[in-house]
Amino acid sequence: MEIRVLRYFVAVVTERNISRAAEKLHISQPTISRQLKDLEAELGVTLFERGSRTIGLTSAGKYFF
Repeated sequence: MEIRVLRYFVAVVTERNISRAAEKLHISQPTISRQLKDLEAELGVTLFERGSRTIGLTSAGKYFF
């Protein structure tokens, strides 16, 4: 787990949208999505409830945040 990925996680939680978080961090949206999926795999839990426009935290995601 890298600090960079934790920054991505916090940005997505704060913005509640991966695309807006990517803009804020000046990186591409697929990069954040891939890193968050890798983080979930590393932790062995689902952190986000993904919708079509917004993203929310699962209970595990709230605990991790």
